[in-house]
Amino acid sequence: ALVARKPESDIAPWCFLGAGGAAVSNETLFESILEAYASFLPLANSITTPTIKHIEGRLVRTKSPLEILACMRSSTLARSALRKGGRAGLPIMNSIASAGSDTAKIAGSQFGLRPTDGWLIGTISEMKINFERLNEIAYVMNLGGHIVAESAPILGGYCGGPEGVAVANVAYHLISILLMKGSCQLTFPIHFHYGCTSVRDILWASSASAQAISRNSHFPFFINIYVAAGPMTEMCLYEIAATVINAVVSGASIEFGGVTKAVEVDHFTPMEPKWASEIAHGVVGMTRSQGNEIVKKLLAKYEDNIPNAPKGKTYEQCWDMKTKQPIGEYKQLYQKIKAELAELGVRFKF
Repeated sequence: ALVARKPESDIAPWCFLGAGGAAVSNETLFESILEAYASFLPLANSITTPTIKHIEGRLVRTKSPLEILACMRSSTLARSALRKGGRAGLPIMNSIASAGSDTAKIAGSQFGLRPTDGWLIGTISEMKINFERLNEIAYVMNLGGHIVAESAPILGGYCGGPEGVAVANVAYHLISILLMKGSCQLTFPIHFHYGCTSVRDILWASSASAQAISRNSHFPFFINIYVAAGPMTEMCLYEIAATVINAVVSGASIEFGGVTKAVEVDHFTPMEPKWASEIAHGVVGMTRSQGNEIVKKLLAKYEDNIPNAPKGKTYEQCWDMKTKQPIGEYKQLYQKIKAELAELGVRFKF
């Protein structure tokens, strides 16, 4: 069950795993990736799907018939892929990533999205919401669905620096309950310039606000993670580890999926969310001071490279489509970084 956590809690975080809405180039890869998530992520409590960029070779545009078609296909293909992967009941908690408009989300939901899935509905930075999102809220409330209230306070925008972002993040928690009628909150304070959540100032703001929320609220919330580097790079795994540890010891659950800031097409694999979930379970019960020391060591390994982070490789370059397993080179890198994190104090259980 999804429950609220406290800082240093011994309750395992909910792991909301997948692509984080990043774009996949076509329907075939979409279905392959979703099936891989179902079969390769045993710690996943729910799934976040990609956005389909092209339907039958045509670019999907918001508020066009192709957007509605993409949303219909997303719902149908996602449910089919999860069945093929052996986890038909796994919740899809980002509703339909391909939906930019309320019309497309509502129409597409009729083709496989269930009231018991998560209906992701976001605010507009900062502290605003428009009629399209209110339309979605009205629809989901009357459907009896679960709203995942999304927010993303921007460091370097109206919130100012990390202190302002932390305050805004707590305010968004209240908005998630009072205005958006959410079942839970998904938040990701993000850097205006770098577009990721692994920057030192963002980690501080996320941790400070997460501790304030988790100590004083019984409303479950997630911290979403976007890293700068791409698949099959050391930097990517270091960033994921730092952001996950930061969130979990501060009392949050996690959503993971944003590799290469979720802006590069097909640049994500099941290995990154698997890593996030293993780290998350490996730091359950860890103190904030212990987590802080590990995060500082990880920051030293990657933060200078954030402006020019490596893009890494695509899904097809990292994943054997026939065996449905990562390639050997990625497995070796994964085990190498896992050994490093174990030495730093992460107690891997899987």
